[in-house]
Amino acid sequence: MTQAVTQTRSVERIITGQAVMDGAGVKINRILTQTLQRRLDPFLMLDNFGSDQANDYIAGFPSHPHRGFETVTYMLEGRMRHKDSAGNEGLLTNGGVQWMTAGRGVIHSEMPEQEEGLMSGFQLWLNLAARDKMCQPWYRDFNGDQVPAYTTPDGVAVKVIAGSSHGVDGAVQRPVTEPLYLDIHLPAGASFEQAIPPGHNAFVFTYQGAAQVGDKEVATGRMAILANSPAADGLRVHASEATRLILVAGAPLNEPIAQYGPFVMNTQAELHTAVEDFRAGRLGEQAPQ
Repeated sequence: MTQAVTQTRSVERIITGQAVMDGAGVKINRILTQTLQRRLDPFLMLDNFGSDQANDYIAGFPSHPHRGFETVTYMLEGRMRHKDSAGNEGLLTNGGVQWMTAGRGVIHSEMPEQEEGLMSGFQLWLNLAARDKMCQPWYRDFNGDQVPAYTTPDGVAVKVIAGSSHGVDGAVQRPVTEPLYLDIHLPAGASFEQAIPPGHNAFVFTYQGAAQVGDKEVATGRMAILANSPAADGLRVHASEATRLILVAGAPLNEPIAQYGPFVMNTQAELHTAVEDFRAGRLGEQAPQ
């Protein structure tokens, strides 16, 4: 079912990412940083990686822990192998998505399976509600052709990673944070609109071309935080040139956020426990069934 947008959200502000190195020296553009976690609750981080220079990515992300949130890795180009302490393993390739719920704790690695060529994509961190932070870990990967997609009459191609769009349900649904995650490819001159609940925090990131949202242009490599206007019922975007962007939205948890690196809990005491569990080798253990 298509829901028309009567009033689009406006752009509250435009964010330029920070160049950082993570893992064993992978070069990353960190777009959503800790300073924006409250504003964009339930999202904790968004990284954009992209290089055709092997030295920028070849060292990958050797084994490291997570607790208390979910990671969503979307591979635009390249090959990345996932392995974790729960026994999961998968190869992420062009257009593929990896969704991992760390829950009570998982130790995993993400290593390139290529020595040349382009590797590009995104990793999004999605918070878990306090009651779900110690849940059993969960993992699933989707090949590019397993991610639901559709094309509008204007020729806009949309991949629905999470949530639903114009009657198409995404690869993953989450009842508490209700994430919406779309990859949208607009041909020159095309427009696209998407309903977004007024209470959801939302942003777009343009990774090719330029997106027009209201009277603001969101250039390549920029993130636009969308204003939470009660009168706005969604997003309307226009592209005067061929443009690719992601749209992400979700229901805020409105809970305390305590983070120490790869651990995201609600209190400092819970963080201390997470670190102690990791040091004692308990973090990757699974609870008895």
